Amino acid sequence: MKVAEAVGRALCAAGVGQVFGVVGSGNFHVTNAMVAAGARFVAARHEGGAATMADAYARTSGTVAVVSVHQGPGLTNAMTGIAEAAKSRTPLVVLAAEVTEPRSNFYVDQEALARAVGAGTVRVTSAQSAVEEACGAVRLAVQERRTVLLNLPLSVQALDVPDGALAHAAPPPGRAAVEPDADGVSALVDLLGRSRRPVFVAGRGARGPGSREALEALAERYGALPATSAVAHGLFHGNPWSLGISGGFASALASELIQGADLIVGWGCALNMWTMRHGGLIGADATVVQVDDEPSALGAHRPVHLGVLGDVRLTARRVAEAGGEPRQGYRRPEIGEALMARVRLRDVPYEDTGTRDRIDPRTLSIALDDILPAERVVGVDSGNFMGYPSAYLSVPDEKGFCFTQAFQSIGLGLATTIGAALAQPDRLPVAALGDGGALMSAVELDTVRRLGLPMVVVVYDDEAYGAEVHHFGPAGHPLDTVRFPPTDIAAVGRGYGFEAVTVRTPADLKAVEDWVAGPRSAPLLIDAKVVADRGSWWLEEAFRGH
Repeated sequence: MKVAEAVGRALCAAGVGQVFGVVGSGNFHVTNAMVAAGARFVAARHEGGAATMADAYARTSGTVAVVSVHQGPGLTNAMTGIAEAAKSRTPLVVLAAEVTEPRSNFYVDQEALARAVGAGTVRVTSAQSAVEEACGAVRLAVQERRTVLLNLPLSVQALDVPDGALAHAAPPPGRAAVEPDADGVSALVDLLGRSRRPVFVAGRGARGPGSREALEALAERYGALPATSAVAHGLFHGNPWSLGISGGFASALASELIQGADLIVGWGCALNMWTMRHGGLIGADATVVQVDDEPSALGAHRPVHLGVLGDVRLTARRVAEAGGEPRQGYRRPEIGEALMARVRLRDVPYEDTGTRDRIDPRTLSIALDDILPAERVVGVDSGNFMGYPSAYLSVPDEKGFCFTQAFQSIGLGLATTIGAALAQPDRLPVAALGDGGALMSAVELDTVRRLGLPMVVVVYDDEAYGAEVHHFGPAGHPLDTVRFPPTDIAAVGRGYGFEAVTVRTPADLKAVEDWVAGPRSAPLLIDAKVVADRGSWWLEEAFRGH
């Protein structure tokens, strides 16, 4: 057996079942070996799309995925998606062929590329060590929650591995849950016992099995109001005390209640500038606590009064087990009534600015929330529009929303939704894109159609890079570089085999209702010509972080 085949089979034996990529000469044999060993391979049209699909699949499924690329340009094409995954601490293996001869036109320092974006690196160095090194890449991804580049040199691929080399290839043990220390638990119990207005903000680290139940039980005991960061959107879906997303996508009521908290506990949440609005959501007298299983995360974005090193679920359980009298806390009747009436942005009155030619993005988003099935998985691209689908489209749980925004690149939303859709095949996939990101990634519309995904692609089309228009326009700067002529994006969708509709008024959404009614034999693209008269409400705040 050659090294290329052994590495492919070893990765599958280590627990990898889903591979994305673009196959070239350098990764041909190893990718085919993975398919022969039982992995599902999805061919993307661009390596950048493949990397983001793998990232989204891993996030949504909770398993390790692989993205397979050619040496040199295959890897460089994928780097933006890899950077997003690495910044998000997604357990992902980037399997890249590699040339080690500097005179080759394919040569780049692939290890340096990976390190530059925060990914780990492993190299297959010999036929004798190939299987262990491949399994080691998966182990590193799982146990350290990292994106890992596995370099597979061309010079090694054709060597013969020893007999029995695969005998010990197996899935690595999962990441061990960190038991919180008793002093940290005791201190948190004391703070909760004295708090009158506690708020829990759950983040990426609270998406694991059992975390919702543990946090909700603790919040109920102490009268805490639960909220999430954007990446954990949906975690408390259906909870009548939920504030929804904390930060730029929050409603005025949610922001007011978080600002009024006397205790804010971040559970697996970075409490960064987005989630805390640059600290503006933290009241002057509020006590801030952060619970995380990574020591480096505690206090990384802002000072905290108490940092508790521990797994979210275990820590919440240990705090509950430590006792403490039940408290009303923030859960007063008038708060409950207010939450029911206006914690969701869709329930807050607004002036519809739509015209005969352009639809208000709020009106569009509310209508789509009503029309589309509730069992959905939503992927959102970056841009001026992104707050509308994030805040107005409900999702059934934390696996119903995939938010690839750690690197804040536009153009990832379509591939994000493809990966999430494959991880949640029983849900309707909904990709929410701006026109800039849609046209940047349009090549993956072919992947949607080829896979037979019953996807809805919603394009919030303002014929511009809207974030730049609304950031620089008020100061009188010329905007010719960020505005574009009208594009018939619906026609682009039809060219890829989609059903498509152009939406200018709410009446045009009847076509979406008809598609939902069935048979949904082709995916649907909605080219929504949205009002472009103002920047979104979160935009000014977002630019403060640059």
